Amino acid sequence: MSPERLAVWTDFGGVLTPPISHTMGTFCAAQGIEPAALRQALAKVTARYGTADIMEPIDTPLVGEEEWLGQVSEVLAADHGVRGLRLTTLADAWFDGRETNLAWVSALRLTRARGAFVGMLSNMVPTWDAHWRRMVDPDELFDDVLLSFEAGHRKPSPGMFALAAERAGVPAGRCVLVDDLAHNCAGAEAAGWTAIHFTGTADAVERLDALLTAAGGPPAPEAVPATQAAEGN
Repeated sequence: MSPERLAVWTDFGGVLTPPISHTMGTFCAAQGIEPAALRQALAKVTARYGTADIMEPIDTPLVGEEEWLGQVSEVLAADHGVRGLRLTTLADAWFDGRETNLAWVSALRLTRARGAFVGMLSNMVPTWDAHWRRMVDPDELFDDVLLSFEAGHRKPSPGMFALAAERAGVPAGRCVLVDDLAHNCAGAEAAGWTAIHFTGTADAVERLDALLTAAGGPPAPEAVPATQAAEGN
């Protein structure tokens, strides 16, 4: 493997999909729940597991999703008067109608065509696994997929980034994380990675292109001048 090769690991939710806040708003509207009430209930249940990260209990997992949702429903009923909520999984509500960021999919394909390793690094709930795979084709798009519930680690823990670098076969200094959460980016940088805080596709594509160019990789296919392409045929 060339020492110049980069390993680019992309997050799923909020990068390959619309922002999490948008998805949460859609979910609350469908369920008839005030977003503030849901956030407070999630925080109260999450604190029982010794963390402030609302997804950690179910994507590690420390508790099954159905049991966790039962606890959230109990808090919503007791503290906010929200009764009759009988969720067993968030997957259907979370993924139905959710759009794939096709522009970022295209950028990842081009990144791979330029010789970089491309993987997906996600804190994923076990019961959501089949759902995200319907949104993107992992075999076509990624060299590897690393999910928290399978790995026994989660972002932004050092263990998650160490395992990802090992799986990519490159040192930490050749790894890039693209993630919409600032604390995950900070964790990657603390592990010796480069991080791109995803706030929009165009900016992320520009920053990733600059990293690939600096690493000495070939230009993106569409960036090759027409005359040069003709000479190569």
